[in-house]
Amino acid sequence: MGAYSDSRGAPGVRAEVAAFIERRDGVPSSPDAIFLTEGASPSVKYILNALIRDSRDGILTPIPQYPLYSACIQHYGGTLVPYELDEAAGWGMDVGDLAKRAAAARAAGVAVRALVFINPGNPTGQCLSEANLHDIVKFAYKEKVVLMADEVYQENIYGARPFVSCKKVLASMGEPYASSVELVSFHTVSKGSTGECGLRGGYMETVNIMPETIAEIYKISSINLCPNTLGQATVALMVTSPAGESAAGYAAERSATIAAYAARAARVAAAFNACSRVTCNATEGAMYAFPRIHLSEKALAAANEAGKAPDTWYCLKLVEATGILTVPGSGFGQADGTFHLRTTILPEDARIDKMTADFRAFNDALMAEYE
Repeated sequence: MGAYSDSRGAPGVRAEVAAFIERRDGVPSSPDAIFLTEGASPSVKYILNALIRDSRDGILTPIPQYPLYSACIQHYGGTLVPYELDEAAGWGMDVGDLAKRAAAARAAGVAVRALVFINPGNPTGQCLSEANLHDIVKFAYKEKVVLMADEVYQENIYGARPFVSCKKVLASMGEPYASSVELVSFHTVSKGSTGECGLRGGYMETVNIMPETIAEIYKISSINLCPNTLGQATVALMVTSPAGESAAGYAAERSATIAAYAARAARVAAAFNACSRVTCNATEGAMYAFPRIHLSEKALAAANEAGKAPDTWYCLKLVEATGILTVPGSGFGQADGTFHLRTTILPEDARIDKMTADFRAFNDALMAEYE
């Protein structure tokens, strides 16, 4: 563990990752296409750094979105080109809207270089359908953009819709898509049943990326010498289930962990929907609920008087009254005139029950006060 590895990660671990992807998708994967990184975030930074030349380069990014993307796009001097997920359609992607956003950006002199999508979604918790992924691949082919598939929550699936990787869909579509659409997908040990955020292990797989580009990314990764080796070992454990006497116990524990998440996801969404003037889509995947708070004109005026964004005003009142800490929807982006908050489904059952009860008592009293 104390020695340096290859800057892309240890060859043996990269081979295990490639084997995992082949088992998952039924599609070949090469260790040479794998970069191990300290969590998924450095992988995202490598690709955005490679894509963005100056402020005239734009990245299509979902709203709401995990703020890593907006922060990195700004850091590297690019332009965020937002597209809105459709809350009324379970936070689905509208490819027609994507095309309009790309066309408008190009008309304004922005070169749209990539499309980011998060599946399952953070903070929204949706799981994209296979049909939606087909449309995304067709869009990328037509618009000549790189696909950045944030698939870090792929194990966290709670609804009837299964996770399907973008790589599997791309390969299934055949030519001209399979050999020409550029794709980078990301995964990490921080999510799923592993949940080892602090060990900082993750990887990216590159598909249809030119060898010359891979060589340049390799140079950039070499600046950091190598990913931490404990994180690499954790990636190996995530992608390779134990054999022998440990196999049954591991499978049972993993299944129980995901089942517990699924039960909590359903309970949290139901609890939010039972609150006054709160609506919440089902959490199909990931680890969060993203309820919408329907504030009255009186509440909006009170927030304005306090000098706060309405969702921030609500979240501050919530934490002051109950100790429940949430993130305002404005931290992720949201449609104009809508207000949300993000909370996790991770606490154990007793704490989930107390949280939802305290939340409802606070919310319903506040809605009555500002009716």
